Amino acid sequence: MISFVLLGLLELFGHWIAWRASKQNPFLELKSQKNDRSLRIENALLKKKIEASQPNNLFIAIDTSANTLSLYQKEKLILRAIVSCGSGAILLDPSRKKKWIFETPKGEFTIQSKYENPAWVKPDWAFIEEGKPIPKNFTERIEERMLGDYALGFGNGYFIHGTLYTRLLGKNVTHGCIRMGDQELKKLYDLVPLGTKILIF
Repeated sequence: MISFVLLGLLELFGHWIAWRASKQNPFLELKSQKNDRSLRIENALLKKKIEASQPNNLFIAIDTSANTLSLYQKEKLILRAIVSCGSGAILLDPSRKKKWIFETPKGEFTIQSKYENPAWVKPDWAFIEEGKPIPKNFTERIEERMLGDYALGFGNGYFIHGTLYTRLLGKNVTHGCIRMGDQELKKLYDLVPLGTKILIF
């Protein structure tokens, strides 16, 4: 019984010695300060990366059911526009081997490209929809002025662009792209750099 008590006291004494040594050892304190400093540096670098992923703290929010586009800088609303989003229509090719669902993709994206006076390169579905044969010559796919004065690409062939059909703004009528009126599109184009985050819901 006494040996258990002695062992317990020796263990406590060992902990006390280690604690005292850590308090009196300047190297241990210096190591702790270095750890704090490196954590602060890591946090600062992480903060910079987060800020870089949201240039100027700008982000675009697109509500596909309300057909609205909002540009925010932090919590401040900079621009709001009525847009047109995907119709949800389905198109089958005549052979029934392929189908297209014309929805605006939902999720988180970024502005990957910006074009002035963009030309539209018509995809296969555009010819099928019009009941025309798919051309073999690439130049037959190019149409000028269909996308308006500006286009901002956010991946997989999807763009925020202008429209010839301004009377349809506010309705779900597109093949998946976001259509905007000329004035709002010009403002958006001028305000957002590449890398600006887009949230589509």
